[in-house]
Amino acid sequence: MTIPLVVGIDGSAGSLEAVDWAAGEAARHGVPLHLLHAAARDHQAPDVIDSAAERVRACAPAVRLSSEVLHEDATAALVDKGRNAFALVLGSRGLGGLAGMLLGSVSLAVAARADCPVVVVRGAAEHRDGRFGSVVVGVEEGEGSGTAVRFAFREAHVRHCRLVAVHAWNTPFGALTTPQAPPWYALEEHRRPPAQVLDDALRDASEQYRDASVSRRVIEGPARQALLEAASEADLLVVGARRRQGHLGLQLGLINHAVLHHAPCPIAVVPRI
Repeated sequence: MTIPLVVGIDGSAGSLEAVDWAAGEAARHGVPLHLLHAAARDHQAPDVIDSAAERVRACAPAVRLSSEVLHEDATAALVDKGRNAFALVLGSRGLGGLAGMLLGSVSLAVAARADCPVVVVRGAAEHRDGRFGSVVVGVEEGEGSGTAVRFAFREAHVRHCRLVAVHAWNTPFGALTTPQAPPWYALEEHRRPPAQVLDDALRDASEQYRDASVSRRVIEGPARQALLEAASEADLLVVGARRRQGHLGLQLGLINHAVLHHAPCPIAVVPRI
């Protein structure tokens, strides 16, 4: 049995936008779609499920659809479902959001804890509807981006669009900067040239998706700024998440926190396997 794409719903405008996006995603990948609503024990929510189901049937009638209401904490319910899900899809703001918040607490908590990719659907309609023909993936130094890169290649493949791979770096403090000086990375044996970091990260997935149209961007500067600028002309931004011990939100890292709050398009957080 194919594992489903799971979308969390609460009746808010943000969750309905997530339903629309998830319906398209399920159709692209040929996977079932599961609607999940976590409600208080004394609260019945047939209208929430029915409204979401009607939207799916209208925009993706061929998608296999199921639904479920769980009377438990929304974060716990979604994280549990994510252990056997293609991905979790959430709106950027729910009914319980406070005025002025850029990202709902449930979406942030699920992105920090889930074992599967989590897509937070945000941005204007032009970014949610695939009008740019571009998927952006952030590539970092080390081994943390492998799963995210494979996810991004697959997304670009099913969307028949280009992939933009972004690696941002900063010159170490105190590095020589005179024209005669060797590149800073030649002075540090444990560091690879930024372009090589990007090439190495893309190599395996490029072999699998040989027909992929890939644009490489090596940018000197803050990763947050580089990713948000690239995402301004993208349908999806993909970032990796390393598994960390300690405080709940810290496993996302500062860059992921920033893009989750400010990305102009849907963003997928893909945990490292």
